[in-house]
Amino acid sequence: MARIHSQKLAFAKELRRDQTDAERKLWRIVRSRQLAGSKFRRQRVIGPYIVDVCCLNPKLVIELDGGQHQDAIAYDQRRTEYLKSEGFEVIRFWDGEVLQHQEDVAESIFRALTLRPLPPSAGEGR
Repeated sequence: MARIHSQKLAFAKELRRDQTDAERKLWRIVRSRQLAGSKFRRQRVIGPYIVDVCCLNPKLVIELDGGQHQDAIAYDQRRTEYLKSEGFEVIRFWDGEVLQHQEDVAESIFRALTLRPLPPSAGEGR
């Protein structure tokens, strides 16, 4: 198990180094706490998956989908279900959206960061 994890970490590091144009644009949008003061990480290992970009507080994953994702719908669905079971909200953008509509993408991410429902306090729900 440790070997698999270290291989996944090495692969994530390689992915950070070899970003696509859309990943580079997205990173420019979210880096340096530019959106709602939130810290993002690129190519982060979460369980058995490597996510494109994530914020750990609040738990938000941003996935970029290129043409290859048309063939991986079932895989993406399992991945999203796993991430949601771990408490993450998952939002997806097509590469073209990020490349052509950065302001709209930034606004969507900002909304996801700031408009998330708060967990119920200990006394609520009775």
